[in-house]
Amino acid sequence: MGCDHIKALDLAREGSWDESHKLVQQYSDDLCCLIHAYLHRVEGNISNATYWYRHAGEDMPNNKLEEELNRLYEMVNKLKM
Repeated sequence: MGCDHIKALDLAREGSWDESHKLVQQYSDDLCCLIHAYLHRVEGNISNATYWYRHAGEDMPNNKLEEELNRLYEMVNKLKM
């Protein structure tokens, strides 16, 4: 079974950084890498965030954290369709 992306995002939204991080760090799919990157942005570790965005094939976006969280939820919802 793969990563529960929604659970990871919900944990992040609730402020449960460690739990969300533990969930995504064990997977390497692009969406987990993007969530992982987002979490490091929240943490303030920009160099680590940049690494994970690149690992997912993206540049770090120039958006607010709330906007990024919403973008990630949208990406998960598109995968479910």
